[in-house]
Amino acid sequence: MPFLVAAVVLIGLVAAVNLLLTLGVIRRLNEPSNDPHPGTTRPGGPGTELPPGSRAEMFTARTIDGEQVSDADVRGLVGFFSAHCEPCHTLAPLFADQARTMARGEVLAVVAGEDADLIATLAPVARVVTEDFDGAVQAAFHNTWTPAVYLLGDDRRVVAGGGRMSDLPSEARA
Repeated sequence: MPFLVAAVVLIGLVAAVNLLLTLGVIRRLNEPSNDPHPGTTRPGGPGTELPPGSRAEMFTARTIDGEQVSDADVRGLVGFFSAHCEPCHTLAPLFADQARTMARGEVLAVVAGEDADLIATLAPVARVVTEDFDGAVQAAFHNTWTPAVYLLGDDRRVVAGGGRMSDLPSEARA
């Protein structure tokens, strides 16, 4: 009988500790975030697979205007967006504002899925490619997350990348 009582007490203690840990995790998940763009990536996070100094792999793709683009002529600002991504819809106007300060040939926007609003925001200032997440441009940048932005130098190497425009150098956003 004493063994049975000890086993019940031990199981009760383990259950109580488990309950306390679970409540702590739930409380932590419910805390408000100071991140002004929740759900977006951080520099070097899952959305920006190419680190500074690297190059995108070889690719060719067609824009919505029928223009062919390839890794050989991509430099400047590159952005990845998704139709069902709320942070993408928040980032797109900021991306377009930056793109207006650059030549259209220096800006490439890749939209996963069909989204008329995203395309309408980006098309006047960027070459826009629509493709799935396994498309040529997404694969060339090893991109698995949206939104993601890259700044490429004249040598087509990544200067910076991230999930927000603020992840790029300030001179690129001026």
